[in-house]
Amino acid sequence: MPNSPIIEQLVNKARRTDLPAFKPGDTVRVQVKIKEGDKERLQAFEGVVISMSRGLQPSFTVRKMSFGQGVERIFPTNSRVIDKIDILRSAKVRRAKLYYLRGLKGKAARLKEAE
Repeated sequence: MPNSPIIEQLVNKARRTDLPAFKPGDTVRVQVKIKEGDKERLQAFEGVVISMSRGLQPSFTVRKMSFGQGVERIFPTNSRVIDKIDILRSAKVRRAKLYYLRGLKGKAARLKEAE
């Protein structure tokens, strides 16, 4: 069943084009807008992209270590909460979902730098 042009137009209008192209294995810093009362500030969430989903509502999961505890956060790609994304490092990975990093600690959880 083909998509109606109206739905396709709405989807394209909501799609973010200002975000850089990144992939699983990249270390990114996501600037997130936090609302506190009537004020708004930016907070950075820095970690490794362990998965990306595609489709009508794409999202990506970022994993970081915080005081020895693994923290994962799922960001909808087209969300207004994301201010900007900085790519800090790219790693060479051989799979699309890096869930195996959840079971690794310390030096074992490092990824090889991409050339």
